[in-house]
Amino acid sequence: MSERRAQRTVDVAVIGGGVIGLGIAWAVAQSGRTVAVIDPDPAGGATFAAAGMLAAVSELHYQEEALLELMLASSNLYPGFIDSLAPDSYLTGYQRTRTLNVGADAADRQALADLRGVQVVNGLGVEAITVRAARVLEPLLSPQISGAFVVEQDHQVDPRRLTECIQLELARHGQDAVIRVQASGLLHENSADASSRVTGVALFDGSTVTATEVVVANGLGAAALGGLPEHLNLPLRPVYGDILRLRVPEHLQPLLTCTVRGLVHGVPVYLVPRTDGTLVIGATQREDGSGVVSAGGVYQLLRDAQVLLPAVSELELIETTARARPGTPDNAPLLGRVGGADGDISGLIVATGFFRHGVLLTPVAAEHCLQLIEGIADDRWRAFRPDRFSSRAPASVSLKGGHS
Repeated sequence: MSERRAQRTVDVAVIGGGVIGLGIAWAVAQSGRTVAVIDPDPAGGATFAAAGMLAAVSELHYQEEALLELMLASSNLYPGFIDSLAPDSYLTGYQRTRTLNVGADAADRQALADLRGVQVVNGLGVEAITVRAARVLEPLLSPQISGAFVVEQDHQVDPRRLTECIQLELARHGQDAVIRVQASGLLHENSADASSRVTGVALFDGSTVTATEVVVANGLGAAALGGLPEHLNLPLRPVYGDILRLRVPEHLQPLLTCTVRGLVHGVPVYLVPRTDGTLVIGATQREDGSGVVSAGGVYQLLRDAQVLLPAVSELELIETTARARPGTPDNAPLLGRVGGADGDISGLIVATGFFRHGVLLTPVAAEHCLQLIEGIADDRWRAFRPDRFSSRAPASVSLKGGHS
């Protein structure tokens, strides 16, 4: 590393170069501040595997209604976020196509209908349509599917192209932003007091990055950083998923024109068409500690995808990937400043634990972190504070309760 980088100074240092960290860095750069992203393999973790569904409506799960407002806010921010990066949304793989939710059998149809009831109570638009109407929209769907529901506001983006675009735009804006070294810990104003003001980041190669603000956005690695406040508990767990990429032969293109999310005998599967003629199929969900692609997971995904879309059997399997997503006890992100004995710890923001919503929540996480840097507090997101599981958790922070 050059001497210039050995003792680098920026306005904001972002630890973690996944889609969340890069999105935050882009917001910082647009504000006129200097920024450094610290990550040995930018966009190489969960972001690399992500399908990129922007499914605020379809991703509403029972007992997770508190997340809805955050997801909808981020979904609404997406068009502006994309426009800030590229004049042509094709460059980021952003597509404002609908999502079609389908069931393989009568029980699957009823489960989707029950979920639609929750969605409607929350003011979300989900239209039930006939199987015939679904096959008019997507002719290659199996005629044996049992039910279908259309969600017009659930879209998609290609996370690999999106993160590549962010890195290119950071460079074009004069930001030599990415430091490909792992962070070892936080630096503090008082090196003996981890609750004192954070002043930068120490790297494993012995160099440092001095910063007015540090954003911890390195997913599962956040809890292992040195220099975190002693009382801070970041209860992150790895949730693994297998995901497949397949190439669609020319005679079958377009295989699909929108994202298809399905239930097959109670098991979820999704199929996401890309503009480059490929199809993403995912995703298993397991907490077995194994980061390898399992034969059983690949079999399950291909089997269930073919139940909904028989032509899947004619595609070329070109990639199998497994990655761990950072989950929390309430499956909600850890997002905001960290509280100390005398108020928030200056210079420290945490943005991790986004689980299956990382790509969707990138714009709102970026906006919120920039607001915190600028001294603006948005109380709507107080319930997601990163210290809500800590020994000195702020009062009135809760994700329990009724619908948003």
